[in-house]
Amino acid sequence: MAERVLMKGNEAIAEAAIRAGCRHYFGYPITPQTEIAAYMAKKMPKIGGVFLQAESEIASINMVYGAAAAGFRVMTSSSSPGISLKGEGLSYIAGSDVPAFVVNVQRGGPGLGGIQPSQSDYFQATKGGGHGDYRTIVLAPASVQEMASLTVKGFNLADKYLMTAMILADGTIGQMMEPITFEDVQAETYDKPWALTGTGMQRKHNVVNSLYLKPDELEKKNFERYERYRTVEENEVMYEEWMMEDAEVCVVAFGIASRVAKNAVAAARREGIKVGLIRPITLWPFPKEALSRAAEQVKAFLSVELNMGQMIEDIRLAIGCSRPVSLCNRTGGMIPDPEQVLASIRDMQKGVN
Repeated sequence: MAERVLMKGNEAIAEAAIRAGCRHYFGYPITPQTEIAAYMAKKMPKIGGVFLQAESEIASINMVYGAAAAGFRVMTSSSSPGISLKGEGLSYIAGSDVPAFVVNVQRGGPGLGGIQPSQSDYFQATKGGGHGDYRTIVLAPASVQEMASLTVKGFNLADKYLMTAMILADGTIGQMMEPITFEDVQAETYDKPWALTGTGMQRKHNVVNSLYLKPDELEKKNFERYERYRTVEENEVMYEEWMMEDAEVCVVAFGIASRVAKNAVAAARREGIKVGLIRPITLWPFPKEALSRAAEQVKAFLSVELNMGQMIEDIRLAIGCSRPVSLCNRTGGMIPDPEQVLASIRDMQKGVN
């Protein structure tokens, strides 16, 4: 039987990153993700790795860019306003087609907002984050165990598709403690012939660059990049379905909101309401086909979010606005309780009968 250890979500990310082969961490402290940096500061020197607290978030993401271009598994972590500062660097990384791993343990916003949990960076993560045409693989853990397993998955996907993978967690998952195992941590290795490793006079120089002064060259590069993104959409969608076999109402939620929603779905089932849950694990690529299939069966959807309604737009797009979609939400660092979600499920059921 695999050994189980009690870990905080943020620490599980850091330990999983190390086990995935990450030996370079560049970051800057900000609540509620600082434990990741603290863990890396303690562990990296002991394993021959590099921990560097940069002078700013802007500096740290450009250090990630440099290490990624050299072919190393590298990561940074931050929380909402810190990720905003990294936006330009994230765009440069995407434009250079190098793999990187980023963690956002979200807090309330806009602006400095507050330090309590939120999911209000959904748009920022899934629609880009920086300037230009690009995509980021976005993974949304709902447990401390998934904080670990999706971290390793993120490193693997970043290397496989030469793009940035991001853990989009909320402050609750980052701060909570649960027993986990690292049994399913399976780091994959990929050849990186493009990396800036020094030629030793044995090959042509590699160039890592995001600048294309000829418009036709940039257009060609963007089209090629989006072909790769389509491959991601075809092969890497992850989601969980729960009690959907005979559901008439479908609840959609991710992260901590999905755990609250699952309790509400169970309570609704005890009342005889036919309701199920779809939990996106990849927010991009979004599980569009799963929701489209659900729309052929259910009469309505309920989006449960810790924001003013961001994922609800992707739900409506996925189902072609063929069914009503309602929002159950809290914001500003507040989390809906199961009774609030249950009340919304009851309202949805009344509306479709």
